[in-house]
Amino acid sequence: MTESASGRRSLFALIADLPGFLVELARSEIELLKTELATKIKHAGIGIGLLVGAGTFAFFATGVFTTAGVLALAEIMPGWAAALIVGTALLVITGILGFVGIRQLKRGTPATPDLTIANVKEDVNAITGIGRRGSK
Repeated sequence: MTESASGRRSLFALIADLPGFLVELARSEIELLKTELATKIKHAGIGIGLLVGAGTFAFFATGVFTTAGVLALAEIMPGWAAALIVGTALLVITGILGFVGIRQLKRGTPATPDLTIANVKEDVNAITGIGRRGSK
């Protein structure tokens, strides 16, 4: 008899069910991990695709504007000097963008499953008795 008259389960029945609960908990955490990583990877893939498209258009636009800048400056100075000035300006812009881009990459968060890690830590704390029991 695993249930008493008040409908509560005995200690032995609860202990017997514990491995099943732990397996189910592990399965649900793994499923959460899969879902979370799949969502992050999907968004990263879409973002990378859009950035590649934007980069392609920016590449051609840069060529057009560079030519326009050289031609505009060539009206008031020799063509070689105009090309040198525009080329130098482009190198300065490239250096600034590269520096800012490297800083952003270093600051970027890795694709870690933060929610799953937090849930597993809470589960471990609850199982070991460190969890919030009647927190005040």
